Amino acid sequence: MTDEEIDDVDKAILYALQEDARNMSSGDIAERTGTSDSTVRKRIQRLESDGVIKGYSASVDYQKSGYPLRMLLYCTAAIPERGDLVPDILDIDGVVSVQELVTGEQNLLVTAVGETDSDITPVAQELLDMGLTVADEVLVRSHETTPFGKFNSKTQTGDDS
Repeated sequence: MTDEEIDDVDKAILYALQEDARNMSSGDIAERTGTSDSTVRKRIQRLESDGVIKGYSASVDYQKSGYPLRMLLYCTAAIPERGDLVPDILDIDGVVSVQELVTGEQNLLVTAVGETDSDITPVAQELLDMGLTVADEVLVRSHETTPFGKFNSKTQTGDDS
């Protein structure tokens, strides 16, 4: 929960940062939002301190970087323990993300990358050793993302009534 509500300027800032945080200056964002450079900087600082912006990271194409296998492992953990297990799962070599799922029997989605099957197999074994059930494994061909459209003021109708 944030200390202040997210308004249209905040959403535009979030959209711009999702598009290209590395090359998007506060001046560029200010121009888009019709605000000042200092306003954008203060808003970004508030969004960071409120935990809305959790950090900045590179979007890596694992296939091009030498890790062509991306495996999704759908796991089942005891409900009271699943959130507590996330840091330990992230420590497993090859794991790049963990998502906590709240519906269905499988309640954790683990993403692992590797060069070969022999890189991925130990990940599944470590999950089993932690007491998780690996219900399904899915090999992913590609993974693309886009900024969240509801943050883009250009896609909004402008009629809030």
